[in-house]
Amino acid sequence: MTPTTAPVQANPATAPAGRHFKVTVAGVGPAENRKPAQCPGVEAFCPPDLAGRPVFMVLPGGGYHHHAEHEGRDVALWLNTLGLNAVVLAYSVAAVSVAADRPVDALHPAPLGDARAVLAWLRGGESGLAVDVSRIGVMGFSAGGHLAATLSAGVDAGAGAALDRPELAVLAYPVISMVSHCHEGSVEALLGPHPAASQRRALSADQAVDGATPPTFLWHTADDMAVPVENSLAHAGALARHGVPFELHVFPHGRHGLGLAVNEPGPHPAADWARLCRNWLAGHGWLNGRQAGPT
Repeated sequence: MTPTTAPVQANPATAPAGRHFKVTVAGVGPAENRKPAQCPGVEAFCPPDLAGRPVFMVLPGGGYHHHAEHEGRDVALWLNTLGLNAVVLAYSVAAVSVAADRPVDALHPAPLGDARAVLAWLRGGESGLAVDVSRIGVMGFSAGGHLAATLSAGVDAGAGAALDRPELAVLAYPVISMVSHCHEGSVEALLGPHPAASQRRALSADQAVDGATPPTFLWHTADDMAVPVENSLAHAGALARHGVPFELHVFPHGRHGLGLAVNEPGPHPAADWARLCRNWLAGHGWLNGRQAGPT
């Protein structure tokens, strides 16, 4: 049996601060190296010793209402320990009416537009970051997993026919379907109350998968009470139907929103996802001979 191993993390207290950028309708630009007061914005973790290495866009979860901090910076620093650059995107989230405690307006297509803008910024070399623009991955958690999946599947956000895609995708307990086994909070934030069935289908990532969708690593827990495991199963099925390489891991237990699962009591079985993902990345040649961990 494969041993469960916790991911090796950089110490956030001693890790260098990331560089900050803002995302606007005009594109991505500098934010005077401090975190913008409001999203959308990007924090880049691309240290000099990783110049020329691949980069991952990290998309934290939060139901399209906020960003889960432990699924952003901590994940970026972990990717750095693997020899990978990372940028964390604080994508647009829903404005919530205090009186009604619900989204004011439908959010779509703003988050997908943000992700596409950052992908184009990285791909075109305008970022000034010393990364391999031919190897850009996306890693999303929960609602961020939905954003990563729709970006990877080529869902249009008003960008026209030429839709770029990342080369690899990692989806952690992702929101996938807006038709079946839904996370209704994400649905309402993106599409507003009572969206039409056609809108739900258009934003269901499993229904958008095609042969150009990149190889994908997925993981979930079987008893996730917030985003049912059927979401990952449906996406894996769609990938299989279109001949897209994928790896799926379902762990028997674990709450929603585990992130790297390093702060759970005891050796948590789901913490092994990081080692499995690291080996998957090594199998795709993205670690360039770096230690892939125990097998």
